[in-house]
Amino acid sequence: MSRRKAAPKRSILPDPVYGSELVSTFINHLMESGKKSIAEKIVYGAFSQVSERMKGKPVKEGEGDEGGEGGQFIIELFEKILNNVRPSVEVKSRRVGGSTYQVPIEVRASRSTALAMRWIVDSAKTRSERGMMLRLAGEMLDAHENRGGAVKKREDMHRMAKANQAFAHYRW
Repeated sequence: MSRRKAAPKRSILPDPVYGSELVSTFINHLMESGKKSIAEKIVYGAFSQVSERMKGKPVKEGEGDEGGEGGQFIIELFEKILNNVRPSVEVKSRRVGGSTYQVPIEVRASRSTALAMRWIVDSAKTRSERGMMLRLAGEMLDAHENRGGAVKKREDMHRMAKANQAFAHYRW
C-alpha cells in the first residue's frame, strides 16, 4: 500500500447503449484480456435474454440511447438485481493479542457494488448453461428472485458476520 496520498478515483464513461455507468462498470468486471467488445456483446445479449423472459418482448439495442422505456426497464432491473446481491456487512481479520478474530464491519457502497458484480460474474461462470450469455442471464434471473450462487454468497457473508458479532468491539 502506498504511503503517499490515495490514488484519485477515475471516472467511468457511460456505456453506449443504455448510457449507464453501472452497466459500463459491469462490462469492465466481465471483460477478460482487454476484450471489451466481446464483454459488451455478452452483457447486452444477457440483458435481452432477461428482458425476453421477464416481459416477453426483447429490448432493442438502440432503445437506451433515447432513454426509452425498454432501456429504462433493463437499468431498473439491473439495479434491483445488484441490490439483491449487494452485501451490507463483511468480516475482516484483526490480530489482537496473539489471536486472530473475524471482526464484522460495514461495507462501503462502492465496495458492496463491486463485490456484487464480481459475485454475479463468478457464479455465472460456474453455471452449466451453454455460452456465457445464457449463464449470465440465468444468474441475473436467479438473483432477481433472491436465489442463485451470488445471493448464496451474500447470505454466507452475512451469516459469518452474525456469528462473529461478539467480536464487533475490536473494530477500529
